[in-house]
Amino acid sequence: MVNIPKGTKDVLPSEVYLWHRLEETARKTAEQFAFQEIRTPVFEYTELFARGVGDTSDIVNKEMYTFLDKGGRSVTLRPEGTAGVARAFIGNGLAGGAMPFKAYYLISAFRYERPQAGRLREFHQFGAELYGASGAYADAEIISLADSFLKNLGLKEVKLQINSIGCKTCRKEYHKALKEFFAPHLNEMCEDCKSRFDKNPMRILDCKEEGCKKITANAPRILDYLCEDCRAHFGEVRGLLDAAHIAYEVNPSIVRGLDYYSRTVFEFVSAAAGAQGTVLGGGRYDGLLETMGEKAVPAVGFAAGMERLLMVMAAENAPVPQDKGVACYLAGLDGASRTQAFLLAAELRKEGISCEVDLMERSLKAQFKYADKIGARYVAVVGESELKDRAAEVKDMKNSASERVKFAELAAYLKEKEN
Repeated sequence: MVNIPKGTKDVLPSEVYLWHRLEETARKTAEQFAFQEIRTPVFEYTELFARGVGDTSDIVNKEMYTFLDKGGRSVTLRPEGTAGVARAFIGNGLAGGAMPFKAYYLISAFRYERPQAGRLREFHQFGAELYGASGAYADAEIISLADSFLKNLGLKEVKLQINSIGCKTCRKEYHKALKEFFAPHLNEMCEDCKSRFDKNPMRILDCKEEGCKKITANAPRILDYLCEDCRAHFGEVRGLLDAAHIAYEVNPSIVRGLDYYSRTVFEFVSAAAGAQGTVLGGGRYDGLLETMGEKAVPAVGFAAGMERLLMVMAAENAPVPQDKGVACYLAGLDGASRTQAFLLAAELRKEGISCEVDLMERSLKAQFKYADKIGARYVAVVGESELKDRAAEVKDMKNSASERVKFAELAAYLKEKEN
């Protein structure tokens, strides 16, 4: 037997209703904020991610599924959604359309990393991107969308943390301060952080190694280096969140290691999300399109890992309505009655009623057992007498009550019972 690849997971019919809940909530919430869905390819040219994700990031250096196609071109399974949306925004001339451009996506993505709770090599994301607006209202809008989505899932223990990482001007002085602070500790740091020291010292702050975390705990904070414009922008974002009654705390440790990020960054965290804690993260990335050789367009967005969200939902016992399942099982006793049951099933399905019919030529007793296993609410029995009367014997599987219902009236009967 061929085993499932490491870091992947089958979603079985018995649990797919959880995914339906996530996806339907994501779509409904995004569309309430006037975001429209965008769908981009599962793979792109590798150059896109080297630019859009950053050629010094761990994702590009260690985690991407990259290969040569038959034409000798380097292509990569997408490791995240933002770069693909940016490429679509540019390539389809959307910058010339109505602004702001607001899009959401539900995707599968791929990273070759050590599988752990809530983090797989094939994983799924819900994300939202807003292009064209540079003011604090856009930041507050995207955070509000994320907050509404999590609340609509029934999550109550997830907390919002925000920070500002300033602009290029702010970060020049901040990078200088970080290098001065980290220089005496370089020998104590992991190899990755030693390379980050020259390339982008802010990325050291995001290191998960315990030894590095002890050092970074006392590092200078970006909030102390914000310019007046960035300080005012962050104050306005906080004021809007306060006015909208969206609770948050300022966490100066939230950073982004890529130069195109600016100003607002945020994370929704939960103790139920494993060691890393983040269930949804986002921020402003006004410089992203410039890294792709295009004119700068302000942008802000977020992404949420759906596997991790499912883990948090289970930990919080968030309410998830199960699929209604089969409304009616049609049981036949012999060839003629099975044919009639098959025809009745076709009529019920035309009326939008979910139903199941015997395909295994089981006994009536075995058919009732099967109907109970699949959660059928009603069983409509068709036998010799029912064929003569042109009526089925309908049993309510919850209370065992039975009623004779004409074939022609069965759909209306089931609809009435459902309501």
